[in-house]
Amino acid sequence: MSLCLAHYYATRDPLGQAGDFTTAPEIGQMFGELIGLWMLEVWNGMGRPGGLRLVELGPGRGTLMADLLRAARLMPDFLAAASVHLVETSPALRERQGETLRSAPVPVSWHDRLEEVPEGPTLLVANEFFDALPVRQYVATERGWCERLIGLEGDALAFGLRPEPEPALGTPPRLGAVLEWPAAGIAAAQGLARRLARQTGAALLIDYGYWGPAFGDTLQAVKGHAYADPLADPGEADLTTHVDFHRIAAAAAGEGLRIHGMATQGDFLQALGIAARTAALKRRATPAQAEGLDRALERLTGRGPEAMGELFKVLALSHPSLEAVPGLAARPTVPART
Repeated sequence: MSLCLAHYYATRDPLGQAGDFTTAPEIGQMFGELIGLWMLEVWNGMGRPGGLRLVELGPGRGTLMADLLRAARLMPDFLAAASVHLVETSPALRERQGETLRSAPVPVSWHDRLEEVPEGPTLLVANEFFDALPVRQYVATERGWCERLIGLEGDALAFGLRPEPEPALGTPPRLGAVLEWPAAGIAAAQGLARRLARQTGAALLIDYGYWGPAFGDTLQAVKGHAYADPLADPGEADLTTHVDFHRIAAAAAGEGLRIHGMATQGDFLQALGIAARTAALKRRATPAQAEGLDRALERLTGRGPEAMGELFKVLALSHPSLEAVPGLAARPTVPART
């Protein structure tokens, strides 16, 4: 995943109809605007600190940040206190983000890693970021949990298994079960949590995923807006796995953070007032634009196992001094998991 995605994102803009997939910010402006309002409320709850770092991990085309900043104009003091920091390694996407944010009302900087963002109070958003971090997979065999590897079968890539089992994972529940271990996601959550615990602030994580524990192979490839064989065209398709939000939450809680959620994207956006915002936009829209807004609202909040409103989940991590954030209920405890 690391090798393939490094090449994939470095060589193209994968978003939109001409690309391979579409993210929520590209569907409707309401998505980013509501996240902007969410950040205004959280900033108020933080005591309105100066030197605020507005951080986005994997910012796509910069659409979410542009919509966020437009909503933030409602509170000029917020913009006066803030600077934007985009964590992005793709030269192609950095160029596109620069075009989108050319008229941004705050300074904008780019970084390869979160650790490069200057210290300070932080409000962070990560939309479809954790799903692209590499995972290890283990398959339950009669010998125990054996790691799934990738090798050659003739001239083609193929899956195989490491012969020696991993005893630290314990006894499998049933033969053929697949366990995904998101070591990179856990490490990223821990690094983010340490920053928030040290500097104060909050992070909003939005991705397709679940609250574990669970077993199953969720590795998938998308190319040209259709599912593809993950091994067929290495570096030429988007690779993702579903995010285990329980492990992310447990990692952050282990660093002392407060956990809010998880909620479905549909419930979260409805709680923030997406229906009212859509209605307001429709009052100034042409009939065709109003129809497009209705379609966007349905895509962002729709129900059903494959609909974005239900498939995507929302989790917030905050400094322990922040007892509440908009749209998400505080979680009293997060049981640790092995």
